[in-house]
Amino acid sequence: MTDLLVLGATGACNFICFTGRLITEHLYSHPERSSFTLGLAGRSRTKLTQLKQSLGLDDSVKLFEVDVTNNDQLEQVVKSAKVVINTIGPFSKWGTPVIRICALNGIHYVDLSGEIDWIRDIIEIYDYLATKTHTIIIPSSGMDAIPSDLAVHLSNKTLKALVSPDTSIDTSMSAYRMHGGISGGSISTMITNIEEVPRWKRRVAMSDFVLSNVTGVPQPKPRLSYTLPFSNPPVYGGIVPMGPANRSIIQRTWGLHQYEASQKPGQKVLTYGPQFKYDEFMITKSKTTGALMSIGLVFGMLSLMITPIRWLVKKFAPQPGEGPSPELQKNGFLELINVTSSVPTATQPQRHVRTTIKGQGDPGYSLTAVMISESALSILLHHDELPSLAQEGGILTPMSALGDVLVRRLEKSGRFQFESEIIIGKDVEGRKRR
Repeated sequence: MTDLLVLGATGACNFICFTGRLITEHLYSHPERSSFTLGLAGRSRTKLTQLKQSLGLDDSVKLFEVDVTNNDQLEQVVKSAKVVINTIGPFSKWGTPVIRICALNGIHYVDLSGEIDWIRDIIEIYDYLATKTHTIIIPSSGMDAIPSDLAVHLSNKTLKALVSPDTSIDTSMSAYRMHGGISGGSISTMITNIEEVPRWKRRVAMSDFVLSNVTGVPQPKPRLSYTLPFSNPPVYGGIVPMGPANRSIIQRTWGLHQYEASQKPGQKVLTYGPQFKYDEFMITKSKTTGALMSIGLVFGMLSLMITPIRWLVKKFAPQPGEGPSPELQKNGFLELINVTSSVPTATQPQRHVRTTIKGQGDPGYSLTAVMISESALSILLHHDELPSLAQEGGILTPMSALGDVLVRRLEKSGRFQFESEIIIGKDVEGRKRR
């Protein structure tokens, strides 16, 4: 039996998985390495051996040759693990059989998917089964969508701790600043989504609360330019590419907590409240550059609908298995600033919280490897400390399943810093550091 299995460490399709290699490096050199066993699974035994040699892995790391299109072989390998870290995308193409095996056999699972149409499908098919087998299944356990999900979680905790346990959120907005690269695997997933996912499914995936078991109030509509409230100097920006996926995950976190609190009143402390609204954007130098970036992103996505342009992207963009340079992985960074405002009441005026997340390293790859690895270790090493939703199992989200356990592990990694503070106007009233 293997504690953690990195599925796709060398590409269970036809290529070396870039992120899978980074995950393997992080886990193998982890300070708690003696607390878990590690296995790597990929399509090519030769590439697995080459990866093991290039990273200097010892014989304690088990190697598993697996073809994800061979159900019997896949089941045998997946059932040998306690927690599966799945890096094989596009997940709509390769992920469903892995989810099925995990949900049937009580094997916990995390992945890097931002494919909301696919996540919607697996919720409909496997969520109930996963609750019966108490299996924790968490899609989007990397840059999509841990930082956004975590920021709202911390802001909610700060509001409730410093104002009132009954405080509800009115609006929450996150602003991203980051420096990093893009891998060929991500581009391949984007192209596959356009070419193979029916248009109606992509359209439905853009709907509010598409992943939530509860429907909330109307959400903010996309804008060309944004301004972050209570920021001095002003923080401006435009549409962020991963925004729709992040919103869907956060709305599922909201819905899971709302429903749980309706069944178990003692869980109200985790709820965001019925008026909750969320939005996010990418920081730019001015309103004008924010609008221009938004326009460029929209036209860029529309251009990919044109077959000759997709052909050019496939030919000249980074190929699967390629990713940011080691220098960019090291020098990249993430900064997220979230401003969350409460619903005013007869006894409490509207209050505001600023939560800041900082990460050192390329966000989409170096930091993503840390986030998904620490998510898997949260399940493996701290299962009994996880929130009640995780004890029940199901298709969950990073914060609904892992909560403060993951926050502590990310802080302990030395790659992330978190701050959350109550603000009045432009002045800080009190600070609650994490």
